[in-house]
Amino acid sequence: MGSEFEMSMIGELNFFLGLQVKQSPKGTFICQQKYIRELLKRFDMEASKVIDTPIVTATRLDMDETGIPVNQTMFRGIIGSLLYLTASRPDIVFSVGLSARFQSNPKESHFKGAKKILRYLKGTLDLVLYYPSGDSFNLIGYVDADYAGYLVDRKSTFGMAHFLGSCLISWGTRKQNSVALSTAEAEYVAQNMKSALV
Repeated sequence: MGSEFEMSMIGELNFFLGLQVKQSPKGTFICQQKYIRELLKRFDMEASKVIDTPIVTATRLDMDETGIPVNQTMFRGIIGSLLYLTASRPDIVFSVGLSARFQSNPKESHFKGAKKILRYLKGTLDLVLYYPSGDSFNLIGYVDADYAGYLVDRKSTFGMAHFLGSCLISWGTRKQNSVALSTAEAEYVAQNMKSALV
């Protein structure tokens, strides 16, 4: 490549677009610890109490028509920052995606949900993506869907994860386009959507 393009070697990659990268003979580690610390400081969550999960499994967010409105700019700032963080944190993808649906008219319940994600991140700063050297290269994909989990329009949400060997290489969640009439139908639609995305 050096013969075709003007290049210079500036050393080993340590930071790239907010991602911290550490390379060793055993593999590569990717994280965003510095970015999380900056988020906690920016949104005044440094002294907050740590929690174990980004969202409680029984949480059912809806439009909350009677709820107290909150500052849209701040809520959107938190959500945008968290969406960027999902590049290295697949554990928060679902909860951030769910919270992001309420950006047009956020209420206090939505704001509290976003702050819970920040509290979870505070306690999980040390989590990293690890890609070991010399791993096998079989591509495996997993998908799952809930049934009518989104209370606003009763559409299902599906999540997917793709592994190359033992390494997670892509992940995401999406709301399905149609309303499923059963759990089996929600799972079938999710499987077809996953096939189209691979």
